[in-house]
Amino acid sequence: MIENSNKRLERFAAEIRLETLRELGHLGFGHVGGEMSIVETIAALYGEIMNYDPLNPTWEDRDWLVCSKGHAGPTLYATLALKGFFDKEELKTLNKGGTNLPSHCDRNKTVGIDMTTGSLGQGISTAIGITLGNRLEKRDSYTYLILGDGEINEGQIWEGVMFANHFKIDNLICFVDYNHQQLDGYTKDVMDLGDIGSKFEVFGWHAQTIDGHNVEKICGAVDKAKQVKGKPSVIVLETIKGKGCTFAEGIESNHHMAFTKEQMKEAVKVAEEKLNSYN
Repeated sequence: MIENSNKRLERFAAEIRLETLRELGHLGFGHVGGEMSIVETIAALYGEIMNYDPLNPTWEDRDWLVCSKGHAGPTLYATLALKGFFDKEELKTLNKGGTNLPSHCDRNKTVGIDMTTGSLGQGISTAIGITLGNRLEKRDSYTYLILGDGEINEGQIWEGVMFANHFKIDNLICFVDYNHQQLDGYTKDVMDLGDIGSKFEVFGWHAQTIDGHNVEKICGAVDKAKQVKGKPSVIVLETIKGKGCTFAEGIESNHHMAFTKEQMKEAVKVAEEKLNSYN
């Protein structure tokens, strides 16, 4: 049964990756690297972990997602479309005039987006506010927060980390997408992050470090986090920037990039083959 669930989530991740590439292909450029590295996390959240209703996206008792690295919005858009929040045809309008799908997440434009993000560092504050608000309303919902590894250079992140521990915000589960790259280089060269999990632990958080491309481990880590009471939890995701995109994976300049139609055609072909392997 567990094996079937894992295969289902792996297939869902392959579907998200393919639709995200197609979505970007209509535009010709985008934040390819960071969009690809969180695919499995988004698949686990929307395929297994989170409580939500596509027909009632503002359901008060839902779980919330704050994708603080808002430039990864297109991955989330593809997922929301696949889950029926809006028509997949809208994905073709990404970042074009009049679109409801801007390059960064905007809750006022996109059905299913819980919080506007993209000014990096601020998502942790809004996620804390959401979680505290739901606590005051006696809801037992969870808030899931996705931070980029370069993003945690921001001082506001660590203010939020201290605050969340002090107020014992245990319905907050944070993911750090540790793909070891940021806008202008490798994190070890720009600002060496060291042991991210240990840093959070010193600030009083429960911390785990896992393979961020393994849906089974992602789901298992969330289950463990939910068992911890009286403190927030962080899951450090060891990922590869550009994962699964033939022209982006393994290169340094893959944060925001333009690409040719031929490059995207090849990337889509490989992604289609990966998806078909689950059929």
